[in-house]
Amino acid sequence: MSSKIAQVKTYKRPEKIPTQIFENSQDAACSVALEIAQLIREKAARGENCVLGLATGSTPTGLYKELIRLHKEEGLSFRNVVTFNLDEYYPMQPEELQSYVRFMKENLFDHVDILDINIHIPDGTLEKDQVEDYCKAYEDKIESMGGLDLQILGIGRTGHIGFNEPGSGLDSQTRLITLDHITIKDAASSFFGEENVPLKAITMGIGTIMSAGKIILMAWGEGKASIIKKTLEGPVTDSVPATYLQQHPNTAVILDEAAASELTRRTAPWLLGRVNWAEDGMIRKGVIWLSLKLKKPILKLTNRDYSDNGMIDLVTEFDTAYNINIRIFNELQRTITGWPGGKPKADDTFRPERAEPAKKRVLLFSPHPDDDVISMGGTFIRLHDQGHDVHVAYQTSGNIAVFDEDVVRFVDFVNDFHEAFGFDQATMENMFSSIRAQLKDKQPGDSDPEEVQQIKALIRRGEAKAACRYVGIPDDHIHFMDMPFYQTGLVKKKDLSEADIQLTVDLLKKVKPHQIFAAGDLSDPHGTHRVCLKAIQDAIEQCKNDGDEWLTDCYVWLYRGAWQEWGIEEIEMAVPLSPGELLKKRRAIFKHQSQKDQAMFPGHDVREFWQRAEFRNRSTAQLYDQLGLAEYEAIEAFKRYYF
Repeated sequence: MSSKIAQVKTYKRPEKIPTQIFENSQDAACSVALEIAQLIREKAARGENCVLGLATGSTPTGLYKELIRLHKEEGLSFRNVVTFNLDEYYPMQPEELQSYVRFMKENLFDHVDILDINIHIPDGTLEKDQVEDYCKAYEDKIESMGGLDLQILGIGRTGHIGFNEPGSGLDSQTRLITLDHITIKDAASSFFGEENVPLKAITMGIGTIMSAGKIILMAWGEGKASIIKKTLEGPVTDSVPATYLQQHPNTAVILDEAAASELTRRTAPWLLGRVNWAEDGMIRKGVIWLSLKLKKPILKLTNRDYSDNGMIDLVTEFDTAYNINIRIFNELQRTITGWPGGKPKADDTFRPERAEPAKKRVLLFSPHPDDDVISMGGTFIRLHDQGHDVHVAYQTSGNIAVFDEDVVRFVDFVNDFHEAFGFDQATMENMFSSIRAQLKDKQPGDSDPEEVQQIKALIRRGEAKAACRYVGIPDDHIHFMDMPFYQTGLVKKKDLSEADIQLTVDLLKKVKPHQIFAAGDLSDPHGTHRVCLKAIQDAIEQCKNDGDEWLTDCYVWLYRGAWQEWGIEEIEMAVPLSPGELLKKRRAIFKHQSQKDQAMFPGHDVREFWQRAEFRNRSTAQLYDQLGLAEYEAIEAFKRYYF
């Protein structure tokens, strides 16, 4: 690429709040933790308290983990720290699983030397007629401590900060508030159903938050990208309460790449200034953006189209729009293949997969027992039908996603089965009575007894086997890993351990795959996909260090699941599906009957997983069609992971 367009970016960023973007949430959280640590130490050196406003939820957990590390390994003391939490569900007992009192104890307070007297969290146990006076006292306590030095915030999909839902005023104070239906839906998985989510919460007000000396808002993942764009680039409005932060003189927004993905500087940096078109993928990204924006196929884009949209320097480099268009059209055309395992005896120069070996050993990792067919069921079927040696590894049992009533139904079936065939009826009746008694008294969020966990795991294992058999996979090619990090019986999981990684290493060394398919869907609400992918990455590194020769001839392909799809500019292999293949994929998904009709953890999308998958696959095909490529019924998309 000529140096005349290989320039340093000179953005005129449209974000109205100073924003830092980190490669991942871990690096971002560590950066915020270091800032907090410096503030605590500076205040301690002056003999002053450090007054922190703290948040809960999945966003700050990495921050709290790093603060704990700083305390234990680098001597950071919290003796001078006074904390005020943003909010608490109402009503809520402090020992309940979803309580923010419990959250803060488990994720921070129980692991550092903070004084109990310095911890303040809204009280969800009050009688309703006591709440108003309590909220006034909460405000007075903050003021008596000299105000908040630093307020940490996450952000909800409604744009709420704390539980200040749309409609909250700039001057609002700590108060009882009714939760928005979207907030309730987003919380449903933590409460094991929308019906269990409290309808109200006690929250600091916008005015309380805005009085802090500094505010740091953090956001991770693609699920926050849309609301982050509105918060940073949109107008100040009470319909997106986080936009009030634009009026605070000392606010910083900290994002990972996924949460920043819809910002203009990421989607269309050429609108903000000159860019480095030589940067990997930048030309493809620009041409796809222009084609979709103008609703014109790539091959119909003109010099004027590029000029009117901040991309004339690209035309200058390539002489004509046509030269750009044909280059990107060909790049996209070459991602499409009906041979995801490689086409035997074909010229594979421009194909995403190698022609040889013609019959590949394929290892498909599935974080949950249904991710394989939901996310890449069509490709899964085609790999088998085209003669490859396909293995499937179910990384976790998925047992927490089984409803209690399904356990009763299956145990009842076994009971009747034993009666019909003359087995020990007394033993089965005792088991049936015991299971029903255990589940009768169980509260939402309680850990299942080990016996119930095993039954739920068996239910999902049987469904996974049924789906594999439908595809044609032999039983000895189905691997149930039951990774230890998942085996808690609760939504909250353990950290990834060496035992998890070793299980993965052992399977890789056993199969010695030419192809690995793994979930790259990092927006899974409870992080299971993220942990499972990390286990695979670490296992591959260990195999590399061991000098395993099979790795030199192995490609790793990442698929995405029910939460989102790869951006069209990121796709490196696109596998088209016919209407019949899409129907066959649906039937494979239907084998997972415990997840049919209603899933335990649906996220914010009310559709069933098969509906989401078909919509996503059809949408990807439609995008290829809009860009001027062949029209297909559906497309499954993959991105290669290079190790």
